[in-house]
Amino acid sequence: MLEKTKAIVLTSVKYGEADLIVKCLTQLGIRSYMLRGIFRSRSRTIKAAYFQPLSLLELTASHNNKGNLNSIREVRAAYVYQDLGTNVFKQSIALFLSEILAGSMREEEENRDLFAYLETAFIWLDSHREIANFHLLFLLRLTRYLGFYPDYKNLGYPYFDLKEGSFTASRPLGIYLEGEKLVLFKSLIGIKFDDMPSLKWNSEKRQQVLDVLLDYYQWHIPGFKKPKSLRVLKEVFNEIS
Repeated sequence: MLEKTKAIVLTSVKYGEADLIVKCLTQLGIRSYMLRGIFRSRSRTIKAAYFQPLSLLELTASHNNKGNLNSIREVRAAYVYQDLGTNVFKQSIALFLSEILAGSMREEEENRDLFAYLETAFIWLDSHREIANFHLLFLLRLTRYLGFYPDYKNLGYPYFDLKEGSFTASRPLGIYLEGEKLVLFKSLIGIKFDDMPSLKWNSEKRQQVLDVLLDYYQWHIPGFKKPKSLRVLKEVFNEIS
């Protein structure tokens, strides 16, 4: 079935000498595509350069809806990044988040609200300068669409149970947050991307929050693994005090 949809590139892997396998989140759900011969001819209208991590595209594609690889007939940029493609900090965030998304979403069903959130967030990332805490707030807000956003009705309690995703008055038996880590974690709840400059965190505090969020993902997503690009992200952001 030939369909038109917006898409966000999650991963692209070269297959053989000339082919490319691309995994995208589309407005119709997760879809994977085989682009045959894309590296063989310079005259092709579909170029490999379209399929960088987090690229926002408009596709005309043939979807077989049988779990097999699909094919793309036409592609164009839905939004052309102005800074994300050249800014080393934003590039490291894009690579990291594309791995997070690829490892977090496995269902093929459409989720228009999730797609709209991602599209808005990545355009915000491209167009703003103060982005040191972007990936942290992004990860927390993403849990709302993945089904395990923290239950914050007891926000004033002194513990956060990572397994249950809730704040508690008594110390949980499993893994939990308290003290400084809890204060840092709470600081992300309920804020918007435009509010991030109010978080006066150094690289050490950002790393503490990132470790907490990744642990939280591992508790709630079966088989979730920390991205390979995590090391690069840490190295890049250690340069930001």
